[in-house]
Amino acid sequence: MNLPRTATTFAPPVMEARRWLQGVTFPADRPLINVSQAAPVDPPPPALRQAMADVALQNDEAHLYGPVLGLPELRAELAAKTANHYAGTVDPAQVCITSGCNQAFAAAIAILCAEEDEVILPTPWYFNHKMWLDMSGVAAVPLPTGADLLPDPEQAAALITPRTRAISLVTPNNPGGVEYPADLVQAFFDLAREHGIALIVDETYRDFDSRSGPPHALFQDPDWDDTLIHLYSFSKAYRLTGHRVGAMIASPKRLAEVEKFLDTVAICPGQIGQHAALWGMQNLAQWLAGERDEILARRAAIATQMPKLTAQGWQLLGLGGYFAYMQHPFGISSADLAPQLVRDAGILCLPGTMFCPTDDPSGERQLRIAFANLDATGIAILFDRLAALPRNA
Repeated sequence: MNLPRTATTFAPPVMEARRWLQGVTFPADRPLINVSQAAPVDPPPPALRQAMADVALQNDEAHLYGPVLGLPELRAELAAKTANHYAGTVDPAQVCITSGCNQAFAAAIAILCAEEDEVILPTPWYFNHKMWLDMSGVAAVPLPTGADLLPDPEQAAALITPRTRAISLVTPNNPGGVEYPADLVQAFFDLAREHGIALIVDETYRDFDSRSGPPHALFQDPDWDDTLIHLYSFSKAYRLTGHRVGAMIASPKRLAEVEKFLDTVAICPGQIGQHAALWGMQNLAQWLAGERDEILARRAAIATQMPKLTAQGWQLLGLGGYFAYMQHPFGISSADLAPQLVRDAGILCLPGTMFCPTDDPSGERQLRIAFANLDATGIAILFDRLAALPRNA
């Protein structure tokens, strides 16, 4: 008998990790350090919350169904901002708004793939992408990355088969943190176009990229939408995680298919969240620049603290966005080490096994640290606790 869709994949990793907290108490002088989830814990800034309250109180239409592909004003604003950011060309008709970026990925797979088709994912991969492919009956074809966590286009080319429908990249990467160089992204775009498949590029963390200028030139190609499906999230930039506002940028022909998917799973994205994203894009550029500066300062603090661990055999594999991806020196799998860290060190993080195929042993040596909610002092405390672990942990 065939399995139900949800039975074809694993439990949500963040929820699984939270269960490790059950029955564990944390003394006042050593509270839990939670670096398991890549989401801001602070609410939106007061001005944005006031704008949302005004919409809720004064805009009756915000409480009704809206357009399936999102508010026209938000689509136009994101088109303009994207074109400016990448020094390219994007039309509002190439933009749709989704209920979070995960839904944008789900919609992309729904319009590209039939059962038993294939999508190439670099590993370590973002687990929700793998979960959706599992539940869609689509094979996730792992593309192992090297010590620098950067995927190789030539290795990807060798994995393309007649059932391949897309290559999916995340940059800055989740879980690895690495920022994909522009020429690497271009090489994957050229490879996808050559084979007549889609290139999905998820740039959820683009607002915290350390580089200045366009991170790639894909939108400068006048025919970019024959190949590229671009995903974005407003959740991290404007602290709107609970309001579920994401986006897809693709060809109008593809968005016509996306509309079918979105209409049947949500009808429309939440209106108040969309108005919040629009207000944020129009009014919070300086505030967002400050948020970026703070994340980059925390990234620098990770690099500064790392010598405490390298002397004990730890390695920093990737750093950027919200993440530090690390290799631990212990003789046990990270699947066992991560729950042990909760009990022994008061640290909740995710093991690399949650980001790798079950037959890939590299995940057993790796941990993901989501540092966006730790300031420099918190990062120093985190590294002190890790450095204090006995070598036989």
